[in-house]
Amino acid sequence: MSFPPSPFMARALELARQAGLAGEVPVGAVLAAANGEVLAEAHNRTRTDHDPTAHAEMLVIRAAARKIGNERLPGCTLWVTLEPCPMCAAAIAEARIARLVYAAPDPKGGGIEHGPRVLSHMRHKPEVISGVSEAEAVRLLRDFFEQKR
Repeated sequence: MSFPPSPFMARALELARQAGLAGEVPVGAVLAAANGEVLAEAHNRTRTDHDPTAHAEMLVIRAAARKIGNERLPGCTLWVTLEPCPMCAAAIAEARIARLVYAAPDPKGGGIEHGPRVLSHMRHKPEVISGVSEAEAVRLLRDFFEQKR
């Protein structure tokens, strides 16, 4: 299924490119409020921060929660370039994010439509839309890992 381009996903892809240039796995995320205000944006920083939990999704959830002064992010949409892992999927559900939009599937490490399908076990489940700008996200990831070999 094909989806129209989104400025939020375009920004997430730009953040993913920045991550790749910094030697991080190229994943970017943008968290937007229901009114379209960008609450937080980030790219992976696991190597930079020496923190295995510094995935783009975790970073934007933490920053947005601090910004609004609440651990719950109802009505928000999370735009991310790669299917979230199980850790991030659980955090998305716990934060009560309303909608998750992601670009590329992650058959090996995903936790939404692949792997343990974490959201199917959670009480709070966001609407999930996948495949937005998928080809570009896949190309970024493929090029990054080809350069590492």
